Amino acid sequence: MDQYLIEGGFPISGTLRASGNKNAALPCIAAALLTDEPVILRNIPDIEDVQVMLAVYRSLGGEARRIGPNGYHLVLQDIKTSEIPLEYARKIRASILFAGPLLARTGMAVLPPPGGDVIGRRRLDTHFLALTELGAAVAINGSFTFTAPALQGADIFLDEASVTATENALMAAVLAQGETILTNAASEPHVQDLCRMLAAMGARISGIGSNILCIQGVSKLRGCDFEIGTDFMEVGSFIGLAAVTGGELCIEGPHIKDLRPAKIAFGKLGITWEHEGTMLRVPKNQALEVNCDLGGMIPKIDDAPWPGFPPDLTSIITVVATQVRGTVLIHEKMFESRMFFVDKLIAMGGRIVLCDPHRAVVSGPTKLSASELHSPDVRAGMAMVIAALCAEGKSVIRNVYQIERGYENLVTRLSSLGARIWKE
Repeated sequence: MDQYLIEGGFPISGTLRASGNKNAALPCIAAALLTDEPVILRNIPDIEDVQVMLAVYRSLGGEARRIGPNGYHLVLQDIKTSEIPLEYARKIRASILFAGPLLARTGMAVLPPPGGDVIGRRRLDTHFLALTELGAAVAINGSFTFTAPALQGADIFLDEASVTATENALMAAVLAQGETILTNAASEPHVQDLCRMLAAMGARISGIGSNILCIQGVSKLRGCDFEIGTDFMEVGSFIGLAAVTGGELCIEGPHIKDLRPAKIAFGKLGITWEHEGTMLRVPKNQALEVNCDLGGMIPKIDDAPWPGFPPDLTSIITVVATQVRGTVLIHEKMFESRMFFVDKLIAMGGRIVLCDPHRAVVSGPTKLSASELHSPDVRAGMAMVIAALCAEGKSVIRNVYQIERGYENLVTRLSSLGARIWKE
């Protein structure tokens, strides 16, 4: 099993380019199933999750050919099966995203339970609600079997603002008969990217960027040439890393508006950045001091559906808080197991009180000591990389497959910034 060796205590400095948004790439690959014409996707990150999604696409009969370093030419004229292979489904939660396109294209989808990060219960009920409202029948017997001779538009209120359920419902509704209204829909930048790709294919969608989406079904979609946006989760991770190691970092290409919720949260820790056009600069020697709420109250950083602070940055900001003067409450409201990784930070010297599965009080700054670590999921794994890079001594991080599911060429890119990190 691959592992990282990391020597901490060296600031990262330099310039890097933001990668494509992983959480946009995955549904956009699934959406390519909705047409028998060629689809070109650009700015696709070279990560493990993308390769698994492409493997699923090929298993259904599709051709996926790389064009350039981060582009793919996809075409699937005749779907040969409506069943997702177990070997791929268990690797990635996003395998569930093939349900909507397969239903719309073939009237059937058979999916084993999806895998992915172990960060608590990740219910699928909202997917079932949305697809059954559109006319699908669902049978559960080890796998999930969806059948729908013809999908019908519907007025749907989602019981939670689930990103993947919104995306599944969207991809089914664009080829359904009549109008579909999705209320309490997720509106994250990656959901917006999927909407824009579908619109480029001929779908009729209004309300993009809001929590009410109106879809007028069409009989056929065409191919498209679409470039996904940059990954604001990755950008947030690098901002935190630069701040706690004391270096100056320039990031090319991020969508600055996507970072507004993160800027408020990082600002509570005395961390800021500047931007000109699409170039973002994290100055060195940040204040790294908690900005208390009015009256000197301890501030809280809590995640929420968009446009709240992104839950995928909760792990990152927790380790950053260990290097900041003052006390802050981190409240992870969305996943009950995501915060359990903090025991590793405590073992490294972090002053953290885990109040319950959702809340942690972090007081800093504390010098972290090198340790042997095991990555439980993508974002906690990156948090451990940040901890190791600002710790004293040499750390080992195992199970780095989990990290590389979401971060493109991480060792090479960090090494180019002066980080002492090796993979073996």
